[in-house]
Amino acid sequence: MQILHRLDRSIFRCPTVSLPSPFSFSLGRARVYCNTQGAEKTMASRAKLSRRLLETDTPVMIQMQELFRSVKDCMSLAQGVVHWPPPDQALEKIKDAIWQPSTSNYGPDEGLPDLRKALVEKLRRENELCKSSVVVTAGANQGIYLLCHLSCQRSFLFFELQAFVNLVLALCDPGNSVVMFAPYYFNAYMSFQMTGITNILVGPCDPETLQPDADWLEETLSKEKNKTIPKLVTIVNPGNPSGSYVPDPLLRRISELCKNAGCWLVVDNTYEYFMYDGLKHTCVEAPHVVNVFSFSKAYGMMGWRVGYIAYPSEVEGLEAQLLKTQDNIPICASIIGQKLALYSLELGAEWVKERVEKLTKNRDIILDALSPLGANAVKGGQGAIYLWAKLPSGASNDVEVVQWLAKRHGVIVIPGSASGGPGYVRVSFGGLVEDVCSVAAARLRKGMEELVSKGMLSS
Repeated sequence: MQILHRLDRSIFRCPTVSLPSPFSFSLGRARVYCNTQGAEKTMASRAKLSRRLLETDTPVMIQMQELFRSVKDCMSLAQGVVHWPPPDQALEKIKDAIWQPSTSNYGPDEGLPDLRKALVEKLRRENELCKSSVVVTAGANQGIYLLCHLSCQRSFLFFELQAFVNLVLALCDPGNSVVMFAPYYFNAYMSFQMTGITNILVGPCDPETLQPDADWLEETLSKEKNKTIPKLVTIVNPGNPSGSYVPDPLLRRISELCKNAGCWLVVDNTYEYFMYDGLKHTCVEAPHVVNVFSFSKAYGMMGWRVGYIAYPSEVEGLEAQLLKTQDNIPICASIIGQKLALYSLELGAEWVKERVEKLTKNRDIILDALSPLGANAVKGGQGAIYLWAKLPSGASNDVEVVQWLAKRHGVIVIPGSASGGPGYVRVSFGGLVEDVCSVAAARLRKGMEELVSKGMLSS
């Protein structure tokens, strides 16, 4: 896997492909236009738009949704969702809340008091985070964005990337350098781009475990090697898109390296409950560490948009800066969503774990579908809801393979290029119930068998 150390992602340029018109596909700064009508008008209007956003990747999920809609009878193993809805008991309880006038009003920027109290108790009980305060955000993506703007002296308009985005705004300035590990979460990469942070240092993961390379990080954070130390390091645990996880000793070593270097560590714990085969998720707490969590996957609340930031209480001024960004972007997470989150928490982690345990069947079904790629081609599956698969050397253009799989075999996955891993694909096993997952897997297996034996045949 090629490791990038700057924002220049021109290596992801891909050939024009035949897709329904109008359609464009971009990765990094490269954009392929499959319909050139109105190109001159487009270029003229682009000059009036923000260069910062023009240089931000187009969300890969938007592109995959367009591709999905363009193909008849297509099945998705692409988006990171779960197939279950929120708890029935919680949904029943919010019926009455709909009619309460307070539900339609603004709430406290930091979140409803009852929810925040319940979250502080949950953090102590489940995550051993005893010195952390909480801000409720409109999803986990928002929380990270707030953090990076807190050090920025500019105002920006952003959309859906909320918890992570909040953190970027709170902790980083344009011109700072930040650290990620490939394969990285594409929305986190975009959060940095949108906030004017272009010095994105992308480090390697172990090729077998897909765990962050702490030796590389130690060298990168060394004051002897670098005049400017990165402002922030971010990891996802368990990993998206890798499906791997960060063992507790490695997590603590990464934290200690960040502490010694004087930089922030932001850990995205969205998939904290999604651990398999007896593995355990852990958190680390320190004045330089911020943890991000989400209700989206665990409680099937993807569309309700509720997440939260657990930040060190002892850091003076951090809460005030987080609330500045919070008030200017969402004001607060939706009141009805926060109440649903509170009622869902009452059921506890066991409700989630019962559903997560059953996902191992889906995981094994998809592993079998990917088996034509070879014994060592597929990684991940220890955590989260993803498998990370290496494509055959003769068909390593992951963008073309994704489009071919959708059009010829009726199944869609995510190109690895979107996560800094060209030549790979991310496959999600969480979004379909078992029998439907088996149908999608059969299509995927047929596609992989054909890809390995004959290449990308046209219809």
